[in-house]
Amino acid sequence: MRLRFLSKILDLPPENLIKCISAVPVSKKRQIADFQLSIDSITEHGSSDHSAKDLQLRAQTLAGKLQCDSVVSEITASPGTVNFTINRELLAKTVLQQVLKDGSEYGIKSELFSTVPRQKAVIEFSSPNIAKKFHIGHLRSTIIGNFIANLKVALGHQVTRINYLGDWGMQFGLLGVGFQQFGNEEKLKSSPLQHLFEVYVQINKAAEDENTKKLAKDFFRKLEEHDEQTLSLWKQFRSFSIEEYIRIYKRLGVHFDEYSGESFYQERSQEVLKILEEKGLLQKTTKGTGIVDLSEKKDLSSFSTVMRSDGTSLYITRDVAAAIDRMNKHNCDTMMYVTDKSQSNHFRHLFQILKLMGYDWAERCQHVSFGLVQGMKTRRGEVIFLEDVLDEARSRMLQNMAYAKTTKELENPVETAEKIGLAALIIQDFQGLLSSDYQFSWDRALQSRGDTGVFLQYTHARLHSLEQMHGNGQLSDVDVASLQEPEAISVLQHLLRYDEVLYRSSQDLQPKHLVSYLLMLSHVAAAAHRALPVKGSAHGLAQARLCLFRAARSVLANGMKLLGITPVTQM
Repeated sequence: MRLRFLSKILDLPPENLIKCISAVPVSKKRQIADFQLSIDSITEHGSSDHSAKDLQLRAQTLAGKLQCDSVVSEITASPGTVNFTINRELLAKTVLQQVLKDGSEYGIKSELFSTVPRQKAVIEFSSPNIAKKFHIGHLRSTIIGNFIANLKVALGHQVTRINYLGDWGMQFGLLGVGFQQFGNEEKLKSSPLQHLFEVYVQINKAAEDENTKKLAKDFFRKLEEHDEQTLSLWKQFRSFSIEEYIRIYKRLGVHFDEYSGESFYQERSQEVLKILEEKGLLQKTTKGTGIVDLSEKKDLSSFSTVMRSDGTSLYITRDVAAAIDRMNKHNCDTMMYVTDKSQSNHFRHLFQILKLMGYDWAERCQHVSFGLVQGMKTRRGEVIFLEDVLDEARSRMLQNMAYAKTTKELENPVETAEKIGLAALIIQDFQGLLSSDYQFSWDRALQSRGDTGVFLQYTHARLHSLEQMHGNGQLSDVDVASLQEPEAISVLQHLLRYDEVLYRSSQDLQPKHLVSYLLMLSHVAAAAHRALPVKGSAHGLAQARLCLFRAARSVLANGMKLLGITPVTQM
């Protein structure tokens, strides 16, 4: 839209314009311009004098040279920027027309994305360990990975979502022995995650016992040798767990294109060890383990252990095999791993090993790391399974809805509470930088006022019922020129910025830009809703306001869906 409004008056090539003009963030002080041009961005590179005084002078000089026209009604200068105010009638008409015409693609069709190449991306996220707690770190990985995948798909990239399960390793020796002693076929079928976790806890108490250790080692050896009976039990653990995961992911609104796992790469990791040996990268220690020297000076100041003394592979070796396999299979432009920041070292080593092996595409691999969540407990105590968290969010929300005076009679209160509860979890998680740790609070997350997921859902439901109440028909040929009030202008100006926010999130993969944008949109829409009644207004004015509220709701819904939130229409 910046091109449509300003290319004529500035007489700059379009590609220069896109980069140096931005929409002005809405201010509580109200009267602000619509776009600003950064003087710095159009200065010839190499010019060194960028003092505040100089920038102010250059801004004033440029502003003085430019003439207002039928599109731009005012041009002012401030330190380092020239500010443009668009003809108010034209602003309302252009913005609302664009939002309602583009629908779910509004902001995505922006010229900001015209030079961004469409790519193929593989994103590995969630990745819980079978028979271990699906802890809160896995919830973070799941919702962050889902957001990145949603955003990339919306922007036209081709995305493969992979869930790489922890389904191999010595713990399965222990689990197998535990199941032989404490397992129950019925419980395994009805609630596999809970039952396997209980079995694992019980057998772990005896993990230091020499006999148990030996049995576990034997079980895992048989598994590696593909003993039929052992393998059959392991397959049951895996397939029942995946079935239950799929059901839980459905509650989260998350899906995967591939369920992979370490077990797929147990044999291929032996090939990796062979290649490392052939390339002279595998060194043996005095204990017989295999390591790869990652130091620059080749003095072993940094190394990675890739093989046990008995010749079997380790987690990182299987990760190397998985990365090579994925690149061969998907031939992608970028490969992302969404895990917590404690694994940063692991991924640095992984990418270094791939590079040493001669895979230049290791440069295109990326670890998207995130901080830890503290203090997430249910009423019953410590959180063990993701389902406990979802149930808790839903039940607390149902309770809040029962107490609220504004709650309508809902057809399906449980389903609505689930969607609002999930929105609350996601918004609390996405408000800060992903790399930051944060203290979780149920009370803060579920507040109906303030910057929460509940407030976003409430705003969406309110705007939706406004549309339902005043005719849900086509709003074509509506004259929106009457939308001149400061509250209406704030909504329009904020809608102008949506593409920039999407662009920013697509560049640094941080959902917080989109979250704060949607919260602000909800605040300005709520202010407009209070100040600009539809009911009781003349037909033309009512239609224009309805148009404004429909556009706000449409953009709010689009943004919420990208974050992984299903907007509710009643609450």
